[in-house]
Amino acid sequence: MPDLSVPSAENIAYMVEEIKAKLKMASAGAMRADLFPLERYEDLLDIYEWVDGKSAFSISEMEAIVSELGKLTRR
Repeated sequence: MPDLSVPSAENIAYMVEEIKAKLKMASAGAMRADLFPLERYEDLLDIYEWVDGKSAFSISEMEAIVSELGKLTRR
C-alpha cells in the first residue's frame, strides 16, 4: 500500500481503484482518477478511509458515497 499521507496523482488513482473494488461498482468506468483534482485529496482520503474500514454497505450508503465522490470531481 502506498503512503497515503503524501498527496499525489498516483495515490488518487490507488484510492479510486480501491473504492471501486470495495463497492463493486457496476459503473466503475465513469469514476476515473483523472477527474479528481489534487486540491480535493484530503476529502477523497476521508472517503477512502471510511470505505476501507467497512465490510458491507447498504444501498443508501453506496448512493451517498457515489454522490460525495461526484462532488469531488472536476466536471
